[in-house]
Amino acid sequence: MLRLSNLSLPLDHPLEDIGPAICRRLGIPERDLIGWTIARRAHDARKKAAILMVYTVDIELRDEAAVLERFAGDSQVRLRPDADYRLVARAPEGFDGPRPVVIGAGPCGLFAGLILAQMGFKPIILDRGKVVRERTKDTWGLWRKSVLNPESNVQFGEGGAGTFSDGKLYSQIKDPRHLGRKVLEEFVAAGAPEEILTEAHPHIGTFRLVHMVEQMRALIESLGGEYRWQHRVEDFDIETAADGSRKLKGLHIAGGDYLAAEHVVLAVGHSSRDTFQTLYDRGVHIEAKPFSIGVRIEHPQSWMDKARFGACAGHPDLGAADYSLSHHCSNGRTVYSFCMCPGGTVVAATSEPNRVVTNGMSQYSRNERNANSGFVVAIDPERDYPGHPLAGIEFQRKWESLAFTAGGGDYRAPAQKVGDFLARRPSEELGVVEPSYKPGIKMTDLAECLPPFVLEAMREALPVFGRQIAGYDHPDVLMTGVETRTSSPIRITRGKDFQSLNVAGLFPAGEGAGYAGGILSAAVDGIKVAEAVAASYVGSVA
Repeated sequence: MLRLSNLSLPLDHPLEDIGPAICRRLGIPERDLIGWTIARRAHDARKKAAILMVYTVDIELRDEAAVLERFAGDSQVRLRPDADYRLVARAPEGFDGPRPVVIGAGPCGLFAGLILAQMGFKPIILDRGKVVRERTKDTWGLWRKSVLNPESNVQFGEGGAGTFSDGKLYSQIKDPRHLGRKVLEEFVAAGAPEEILTEAHPHIGTFRLVHMVEQMRALIESLGGEYRWQHRVEDFDIETAADGSRKLKGLHIAGGDYLAAEHVVLAVGHSSRDTFQTLYDRGVHIEAKPFSIGVRIEHPQSWMDKARFGACAGHPDLGAADYSLSHHCSNGRTVYSFCMCPGGTVVAATSEPNRVVTNGMSQYSRNERNANSGFVVAIDPERDYPGHPLAGIEFQRKWESLAFTAGGGDYRAPAQKVGDFLARRPSEELGVVEPSYKPGIKMTDLAECLPPFVLEAMREALPVFGRQIAGYDHPDVLMTGVETRTSSPIRITRGKDFQSLNVAGLFPAGEGAGYAGGILSAAVDGIKVAEAVAASYVGSVA
């Protein structure tokens, strides 16, 4: 079977036009086309008056060898890649331990646990939070009543931070083994819509993610895996040998329990600051890593649809418009859009008392009034928080605490209209853009809770983005602060065997360890680390 890429047709074409279009592209009679299936579907809206649907299709031909030879220099015509996932190892017959342990039940921990379970290693999965439905109630407690549970919130609990997000399932990572396909297929098996297998920018949304993680938990448990909720790892038992080498021996759980463990996947997410401190105190190798800081910016979704799609706004094949923007500023900073949520809401995402953190979330329908995205500025350890591997955490905390104060000290978020922000004056009242953030906002001056260099870069970027997307810098557009958890501020460095550089048996993984950024990349990293754990058990893998 062959794969044909970049096959373009008009927006409103009937499905039966794809077959003839394949034949025209390959210069073959229609009788030579035995069959085809869509592998990927996207749209090209660069020309709003002539929006195209763009396909990658897998095709079966009567003489595939002849077509391959004729298109030998064309990268858009090639053999269909083998994207089937195969387990690289199996646990020994009758395996009864010592069992691997996964810390964290977010996307990375979920897939590390799933792959280990499918290989027969019966993992134990620890999470400091609660099962997803109880966690959801606690999260709504902050949003509706301004009551924060530091152990059960947007960041902590079953499903991880990705549960309360847009549920984006695409990534820019290199994936030569097509592990992302394995992730999508498991999601579909757990109840996700099959379209995520073919859409160029698939998403799920929070409500569907809740059901899916429950289904995947049930699968892992049916394969011998075990979940232990409200089990926060308080310390790491690390043994030092006579030659100075160090090896993990077990975990101390809050409340006094001890769990012997020599193969531990550390998939704690980017907000487990107390865990990072403990690891540092135990001498685990940690490095500071760049991240970004800024705000969530909100526009009416109808503005974005019109700006991106023109007269085709609202077309069912296009859905709610998204965008991706970037600008290199004169002060050497880069400003960019991050985690864009079409038809979504801005949400309270703090995990620590007396701090305000914002994030974005969408449901599968993406039909809320506003679009929102991170409007953030890249920062760097050497320039902005030098001197200590954990300095980025204190940098985040500083601005989150100032945002809490600027918002009124009750988990409302500080907000400012773009027109006032550009004019360097506090905002006193809303314009046409209604805020979506719960538990509410306080109109103020964002200069109270963002670094001066961030303000300078954002002021330069706003009119630039406004020239790219009409209405982006409208005076009434609302900015809500602060966005600080764009990615982990640290990297728990690992070697080629995926283990910590200086503690054998500890496998740093996912976004918290600095090796992923989003649901899909974290899940893929979880698969890779699970395979490395299997290799440490059996010696080598296929």
